[in-house]
Amino acid sequence: MAAPTVPEPVVAGLRLAVGTLSIWPIGLPRADRETAGWAMTLAPLVGLLLGLVAAAVMAGAQFLVSPLLAAVAGLAVLALLTRGLHLDGLADLADGLGSGRPAAQALDIMKKSDIGPFGVFTLIFTLLAQVAAAAEAGPAALVLACATGRAAVTWACVAGVPSARPDGLGAMVAGTVRQSSAIFVTAAVGVVALVCGLVAGHPVVFPIASAAGLGAAWAVRTHATRRLGGVTGDVLGALVEIAATATLLVCAAAP
Repeated sequence: MAAPTVPEPVVAGLRLAVGTLSIWPIGLPRADRETAGWAMTLAPLVGLLLGLVAAAVMAGAQFLVSPLLAAVAGLAVLALLTRGLHLDGLADLADGLGSGRPAAQALDIMKKSDIGPFGVFTLIFTLLAQVAAAAEAGPAALVLACATGRAAVTWACVAGVPSARPDGLGAMVAGTVRQSSAIFVTAAVGVVALVCGLVAGHPVVFPIASAAGLGAAWAVRTHATRRLGGVTGDVLGALVEIAATATLLVCAAAP
């Protein structure tokens, strides 16, 4: 009996997810809405792989330096592996929302290549929180944070969430993910949370942390959609960092 083959749209979606969410040279396929939907559905898998690499670096560094510096090393590798795109999105969203301008003007601010004061202090405090929380919670929490962050992107692309612009990444991926797929992905991330929690000795806190991360991203996505009219690539990047940070903070609070 021949082995079952993976449908081509799924393979193309995975390649697009890897090529978009990381620096790994897998080659970007020709993208359409179906491929984009699979890419956003499979985003947490890419997050899991990124988290495993970053956590391995962090765990190895702990033999040489303090947990705090090891966390810096792990998060630095993560930023390198993602080209810093999610952090850039977070800064741009902070500048756009912080400006208090109408949607069109806020979107113009977000498109600019420079970073304003809102973006700067948002990046500083977010990275400080991530480093401190990762140092406290350990490498397993970093794995979970990466997977949860990308699951937030999956939920931001479900049907019914509009794009703020007629073009760009947001327009390509908005509304491409079925809600049933997002639920399945969330359940899979829940399994990751349980495994990471068992490794860290906190099997109850880690699933709660993942849920908190998704909840924080949902709240920000709702606000951004209301203010901007929908999602953009910057909004999606910001949601990655917001969900990851909230997950790490709750993991660090484990007794």
